[in-house]
Amino acid sequence: MAQPTPPTTPETYPLAPTPHVPNSPYPALVYRSALPSDARSAAAIKAALEPHGWLAGGTWKAIGTPHFHSVTHECYAVMRGSSVLVLGRGPRDGAADEAGRPVGVEVEVRAGDVVVVPAGVSHASLSDEGGYEYVGLYPRGSPRWDNNYCKAGPEETAEKARVARDVPVPDADPVFGEGGPLVKIWREAVAV
Repeated sequence: MAQPTPPTTPETYPLAPTPHVPNSPYPALVYRSALPSDARSAAAIKAALEPHGWLAGGTWKAIGTPHFHSVTHECYAVMRGSSVLVLGRGPRDGAADEAGRPVGVEVEVRAGDVVVVPAGVSHASLSDEGGYEYVGLYPRGSPRWDNNYCKAGPEETAEKARVARDVPVPDADPVFGEGGPLVKIWREAVAV
């Protein structure tokens, strides 16, 4: 199997908390064209990423309901099609906060891209094309994901934020393994 290009800095998306979405001190990451060109099946994606300690949990198509996982980080390895994802904004949040700052971000991903969503960050597909499908992967040793639908009040959201903040930084980057950019980026994000 062909290897991805050497580590480059992924796109980073810091996401502020909202009253209904904890989000995370860690930015969401998007690695463009990170999968080897021959990794366009679930089996090939598993072979490429599982050796880095990120284990496949399933294969999904577009999920349009905003949700977050408070107990684990999640990696999307896009094997076909494209989607516009909304990250960091739930159904009760407006597109902007009271100060006019954007809430969340919309980002287009396509086959070959890898997205890493930290625990607590909401995510959903706004649109999809071309038979969009991805493999969801989770750090080795993490518990089975929970689904939170961004509709809880501020008190419950604050509790979920505490749980999400306790999810450790993984030992390795899902695409590049040890020494890849994820660990450094996330540790620097909380050291500031």
